[in-house]
Amino acid sequence: MALSQRLDLRQSQSLVMTPQLQQAIKLLQLSNRELSDFVEDELEKNPMLERDEGEDSTLQEANSDNMTAYDDAQANEANAQISTDEFGEEATDDTMVRTTAETLPEQNDDPNDVDYENNWGSASSENTANADNFGLANNEGTIRGSGGNTSFDSPTFNIDETASDSKTLRQHLYEQLGIDFPDPKERMIGAYLIEMIDDTGYFLNDPSDVMETLSCSQSEIDNVFEKLQYFEPSGVFARNLSECLAFQLRDKNRLDPAMATLLDNLELIAQHKINELKKICSVDDEDMTEMIAEIRALNPKPGLVYEQAIEENIAPDVLMKETPDGAWIVELNPDNLPKVLINNSYHAKVSRKHLQKSDKEFINDCVQSANWLVKSLHQRATTIIKVASEIVSQQDAFFRFGVQHLRPLVLRDVAAVIGMHESTISRVTNNKYIATPRGMLELKYFFTSSIASAGGGDAFSAEAVKFKIKSLINEEPASKILSDDRIVELLKSHGIDIARRTVAKYRDALKIPSSVQRRRQKSL
Repeated sequence: MALSQRLDLRQSQSLVMTPQLQQAIKLLQLSNRELSDFVEDELEKNPMLERDEGEDSTLQEANSDNMTAYDDAQANEANAQISTDEFGEEATDDTMVRTTAETLPEQNDDPNDVDYENNWGSASSENTANADNFGLANNEGTIRGSGGNTSFDSPTFNIDETASDSKTLRQHLYEQLGIDFPDPKERMIGAYLIEMIDDTGYFLNDPSDVMETLSCSQSEIDNVFEKLQYFEPSGVFARNLSECLAFQLRDKNRLDPAMATLLDNLELIAQHKINELKKICSVDDEDMTEMIAEIRALNPKPGLVYEQAIEENIAPDVLMKETPDGAWIVELNPDNLPKVLINNSYHAKVSRKHLQKSDKEFINDCVQSANWLVKSLHQRATTIIKVASEIVSQQDAFFRFGVQHLRPLVLRDVAAVIGMHESTISRVTNNKYIATPRGMLELKYFFTSSIASAGGGDAFSAEAVKFKIKSLINEEPASKILSDDRIVELLKSHGIDIARRTVAKYRDALKIPSSVQRRRQKSL
């Protein structure tokens, strides 16, 4: 066959990610602090932008249009369905009115529904004084925990490099929390406890305070707190210096009775009463010297090996409060969003002058960029309030009755109601916080797995199923221990369609022994 050249005309469609569209997607997933830094940078670069010193009418409209009122009578049921107002889309800000259609993106260029890859991106004075009085060396040591670069499919990934990554103590603890706590209820309790530690790693609060805030039992809090005390760096979540050192010695398998006695009498080391210590610990001079050397080699402030976070409170993106009649009001935090306008007076003044072609092009680019930024900020605010309102609607029982009533929820559920893509919901819920009557919570914590209903009805939350399994086992008599197969049958009689292996998995997660082990225990 002879080779020849020819011309063909073909028609095709493709998605083009313009710089403006990429910017809108980026703004959607930024945290409030990152967004503030981005807007400040734009204000410096773009002369057509100015800070809005007055009230932000766009924000007011987004809040008023998206304010969600919930009927208090519906709260009697754990899975109450809550009616939500329709969300307005039209912006009334002066800048938005003045913006012409030629400078705005088309409706088909909505950045929210593009499946774009996600970028997930001090101890009390008594304790700290004791650390110095005892003469304990504050060795920085080497960070042994995991973290840093988590892109395992990267050809340059090196696990040794994670030790030198700059991160705060809480960031390191949150990474371990996501791995060691698959249970969403325990993960929420753990996240609340992590926020209560100081930068040195000490826990100086009362864990029982969480019980009232999240409506949890004391046993649940104690179980999570005990697991957190095994986190890296060793010694975190200690309530005093002696306990901090004990955790570190425990991980080194050096917490023997003599060492435990020495930790109970640390004040004698500061007082140099070595002979008295030897009698109390029942050791000789050589052993006492080695024991004191081991203690001095420990880190009395384990949290300080990490980068210190700037002292600042997390500012919520969304505010939630209850009205006197029992309804929920969900609105954006006005102090947390940047307010910018287009400087139309300056634009008109510059346009009247005779400028060179390059200067005119620069001015036009600045105006278009400013128009798109204002449009994107308004769209971001509207999207956040839509997602947050739907989450409050779906998890109303949690806010009213506590963590036991978390509903099964996935990104697809919220996306289907508000008419957006799942990737949009994922971006909105990342690094966005809501101030609720039960504390400051990240939006992504409200998403939990579900168990299908045997009768074709509403699905059950995995947490509710675990609670049911635990109740059945607690009520079983010693003469009739329930096997996993029998538990499956009982759950199906309650309308819960679950496999035996799932029951075994949940039982292991609850630290409940097998039927054989329980039979032996209860026969004693």
